[in-house]
Amino acid sequence: MSDIDYTLLEGYLVRTRWFGGKGRPFGVSQARVLAELSAPERPNVTVYLVTVEYADEVGGTELYQVPLAGYDDIEDRIGHAYVGAIEIDGHQRHLYDAVHDRDAMALWLDAFVAAEASGQADAGGLRFHRLPGGEPLDPELRPSPMTGEQSNSSVRFDETAMMKIFRKLSPGVNPDIEIHEELTRGESEYIAELYGWIEATVDGEVIQLAMLQEFLRTATDGFELAMASVRTLLADLEQGADDSGGDFAGEAARLGEALAKVHAVLRERFPSGRTGQEATAALAAAMTERLDQALRVVPEIEPHADRLRAVYAEVAALDGLDVQRVHGDLHLGQTLRTSRGWRLVDFEGEPGRPFAERALPDSPWRDVAGMLRSFDYAPGVVEMSLAGTSRIIDEDEWALRGERASEWSSRARDHFVDGYVAALRSSEDGDIASDDGAETPLPEDEAGVHERRVLLAAYVADKAVYEVVYEKRNRPAWVGIPLAALARIN
Repeated sequence: MSDIDYTLLEGYLVRTRWFGGKGRPFGVSQARVLAELSAPERPNVTVYLVTVEYADEVGGTELYQVPLAGYDDIEDRIGHAYVGAIEIDGHQRHLYDAVHDRDAMALWLDAFVAAEASGQADAGGLRFHRLPGGEPLDPELRPSPMTGEQSNSSVRFDETAMMKIFRKLSPGVNPDIEIHEELTRGESEYIAELYGWIEATVDGEVIQLAMLQEFLRTATDGFELAMASVRTLLADLEQGADDSGGDFAGEAARLGEALAKVHAVLRERFPSGRTGQEATAALAAAMTERLDQALRVVPEIEPHADRLRAVYAEVAALDGLDVQRVHGDLHLGQTLRTSRGWRLVDFEGEPGRPFAERALPDSPWRDVAGMLRSFDYAPGVVEMSLAGTSRIIDEDEWALRGERASEWSSRARDHFVDGYVAALRSSEDGDIASDDGAETPLPEDEAGVHERRVLLAAYVADKAVYEVVYEKRNRPAWVGIPLAALARIN
């Protein structure tokens, strides 16, 4: 099934959620066969590496992974994943996106099972890797596609494992696999354990295609949980955030502790160190440049511009900063709350940046700032949803809603940072026993406190500036959320 009509692929790409070129003029310029998998009582599956070439002013190319299952007859059970028909040797073959076909995905499971003995198995041109020490997979697990993702596709194998299939590909080691492997080997309890991954070699370079992880069956999305907390608070305005059943402060503190402990493992297993003053000057200059660019797009930032530049100038005055491997794109939507605590997910890093850049050591305070901004978005989104209801709300009630939402956000931010700092100091300095036998972290030095405050304020400001531009271009009704954050910065 090596020959395929490019127009067929183009027509399917624009119907998917994960294709990043919707709305842009494009064409498929190449469809290379990465692998062909088959087994008795399974469909034949061809994995294509599809090159998309854009014809607008920006131009450029992108690579996408498209696995297609072929059948002689129409398969109504997966009609929603129908790609089209091609003719092979005078016979018509009907093609379906293999991710939506449990019989096709069973081929992937078979290969992971085969890799358990030696740690690697080759199947049809793909290399399936397994980490040592993991629980054996039951070959009878039932695959089923998961919904809701934008840029990747995921398949669940009952309640045992989940496979994330990367749709948009880049040569090299994927940070999501790289970081999860080290955190799994480091026995971090704050992630979904990595079971294995899939890769292929194209033109002498490795391309990683998918990863298999522990399935967190009791997980709740962190952002959804936070919004539910805000709704509970706003349902009874008589109570303050600290008295409400909707108070999120405790969860925020535990999430801060989880992040600090993940950062600690990353420091141990990846390069880390301290940069000099030239790095802080370069960081401040980059933040200032992003501000100048944002001002041209969103003039509403102008009243805050001088204060933001002053914040960035404080960064430039620092004598250096600690850097290490970080998450790189952390927010509440990248967290899951399980019955056993918080888990961090999706370590791919900032979308759009090359893998090599995402792998560079960075300040852990960038991750902390990303989460702080998320604690603003949760009440902001809830407030906007309430504004869309038909019930008439007077000005006093609106003011009280805003006050309660601000309380929620402030408490969540403060407790998150406190939880993070306490766990960070414990991991860095070791604990000391107090008179009652309890262990407490060593006190923080003034220089460290100052550096933390300067960096955190700057990273929060920089993130909010980015958000203002994004919302102005994509969701103008939301622009008030990051603008309010800029107004608080001093």
